[in-house]
Amino acid sequence: MRLNVLLFATLKERAGAGRIALELPAGEITVAQLRDVLVQQYPSLGPSMPTAICAINHEFAGAQDVVSEGDEVAFFPPVSGGGL
Repeated sequence: MRLNVLLFATLKERAGAGRIALELPAGEITVAQLRDVLVQQYPSLGPSMPTAICAINHEFAGAQDVVSEGDEVAFFPPVSGGGL
């Protein structure tokens, strides 16, 4: 299964890349499992991945959502805003 993974902000900095093309065994994989794969391949992501927000094809996704062949998966750190 081929997936395109996009990383933003500190995740991009930690991995040293903003786009990662992954080749995984055929079958289903959840967002949680994909996080584990990314940390195995890019250990520097370890501290940030538990709180990273995920989107699949531009839609927010939870840990148990399934990623399919050809999906574009994005991870970005939580964002907080300032006061007015």
